[in-house]
Amino acid sequence: MEDKIMKVNLKVWRQKGPKEPGKFVVYSDVETTPDTSFLETLDILNETLVEKGEEPIVFDHDCREGICGMCSLYVNGHPHGPATGATTCQLYMRRFRNGETITVEPWRSAAFPVIKDLMVDRNAFDKIQQAGGYVSFNCGGAQDANDLPISKVQADEAMDSASCIGCGACVAACKNGSAMLFVSAKISQLSRLPQGAVEKDRRALAMVAKMDELGFGNCTNTGACSAECPKNIKMANIARMNREFIAAECKR
Repeated sequence: MEDKIMKVNLKVWRQKGPKEPGKFVVYSDVETTPDTSFLETLDILNETLVEKGEEPIVFDHDCREGICGMCSLYVNGHPHGPATGATTCQLYMRRFRNGETITVEPWRSAAFPVIKDLMVDRNAFDKIQQAGGYVSFNCGGAQDANDLPISKVQADEAMDSASCIGCGACVAACKNGSAMLFVSAKISQLSRLPQGAVEKDRRALAMVAKMDELGFGNCTNTGACSAECPKNIKMANIARMNREFIAAECKR
């Protein structure tokens, strides 16, 4: 049995470059199916545009499995769309009504300048992680699990923090454009483990300083970042980062 055909109107932000003015362009009656993913629907639209000799819509994507965080789209006022705990590539058209107008925008943040259309430059996240450096602890060969002095609570918290994919949804959702959820997750995933705790003071100071330098806003604890995060990163990480940062500052 063939999939049911549905039609939607896509109101897409088009911008030729970071210095060029942008505008919304409406593409009417785009044919798709409820079981088609949102990115595949954009592919369908782009095929139609290419056939007409028009320029296709530029957007970021890679794995399309909810792992890489590349699919950074603002859909109907939500980072990654209305689905909770999912990335844009995991968003399916069954979430929308037949004939609905769907608004698609890039991340809106001064630290994430638009490259073209729906693609933004998220290199600021890479620079923050580079400022954190590497774990220099000599781990040696793989140890027996029972030899590692790590409690299950610590291990679980480190793994939960490490699930952050660096997509930038937290920045896009925050009214201040804060990156504190991302930075705190990257700090926590290492500081909760013995191997990463050795350099936690230097790491916290360096990553927070780089975050401020790159122009991200401050956190006012509204919780929009955690609510929109596709990996459900907890705000408790921000509290931990603040504690580690203040403790490191006091040791200077």
